[in-house]
Amino acid sequence: MKFQSDYVIIGAGIIGLAIARELKRRFSGSTITILEKESDVAFHSSGRNSGVLHAGFYYTADSLKAKLTKDGNRLLREYCYENNLKINECQKVVVAKDESEIDLLTELENRGKINGVNVSLIDEKELAEIEPNAKTCKYALLSPTTATVDPIEVSGCLKSELQEEGINFSFNEKYLRKMDDNTIETTSGSRYRGERIINAAGLYADRIAKDFSFSTDYTIIPFKGIYLRYTKSDKPLRTNIYPVPDLNNPFLGIHFTVTVDDTIEIGPTAIPAFWRENYRGFSQFKFDELIQILGYESKLFLTNAFNFRRLTVEEVKKYNRKYFIGRAARLVKQIDPAGFSEWGRPGIRAQLLNTNTLELVQDFIVEGNKSSIHILNAVSPAFTSSFSFAAWVVDNYIIE
Repeated sequence: MKFQSDYVIIGAGIIGLAIARELKRRFSGSTITILEKESDVAFHSSGRNSGVLHAGFYYTADSLKAKLTKDGNRLLREYCYENNLKINECQKVVVAKDESEIDLLTELENRGKINGVNVSLIDEKELAEIEPNAKTCKYALLSPTTATVDPIEVSGCLKSELQEEGINFSFNEKYLRKMDDNTIETTSGSRYRGERIINAAGLYADRIAKDFSFSTDYTIIPFKGIYLRYTKSDKPLRTNIYPVPDLNNPFLGIHFTVTVDDTIEIGPTAIPAFWRENYRGFSQFKFDELIQILGYESKLFLTNAFNFRRLTVEEVKKYNRKYFIGRAARLVKQIDPAGFSEWGRPGIRAQLLNTNTLELVQDFIVEGNKSSIHILNAVSPAFTSSFSFAAWVVDNYIIE
């Protein structure tokens, strides 16, 4: 069968949904089809993240993340309130383990202020008033606009809104190949033609992009993220607590998250995965992906790019629950390790690697032309930034 739309979007994660919403807002008469290989929206990263709405103070001012996260936070928060979706205004503090990290706290505060984000350094007394259980050395960084939401609820609400506006969803339709610059074929044998093909396929975005002669310098390296939940009835925390991050890599370190329903989680891991949907055991195992990813991970290990050896060793240690909890416990005054008894649903970070420099790409990356647009690197805080990111994509790749 053949289907024609103005826009064909591959992927019904938060980015695909947000772009569809933005297109319909700008071009109300347009026809839009969203293809999704799974049976519903937000099946992968979008539905497996912690739901944190980040504030936008980690990123340098010249980055897309800096430009889009602050507004994305505001827009998604407004969307939740307008649609009566759950939101936990839990805030966030970044704490220092010793005096050597105080300068980094100051750097984060400076970045936040340059980016127009509400952040401030607070002392230990002020910290105790906000989160009595948090532990720091002299100072901490307060982010009052950090919150948590339910990503599956948000995505489901978007799906309903888009369906009401006449956007067509085709589930269980997996991209198979490009027929020409404006036509793709799915595994069902159907062909979809659009004036623009928009690739928001997450873990497989780079592969699809290569069919259109994009992503020539990039490949996706998957990292598995798992959270550990606190299941006791007491609530020892009310605020998200993060460590000072290593600003040279895109991972924020083990931290405490207070979810939208006040559940406390520690994590996530950033364990190198061996195939793209390497969630549990050999589920979704693909030999060709194993060979390709092992090849790149071997190069990273041999060259020790971005301290990959140390990262790998450190992450593998996190499979040891006692070690994992111990790393998190450094951020608080007291916590019952026995309370962390339930592993959360694993997620996979679709992390872009520059194959020339062997560097993990930290910013959002989009490539495209008049026929197709490819969202290559939409990792955290992509969920937070989804509405502002979608507007940026339309401004820069659709409107001419």
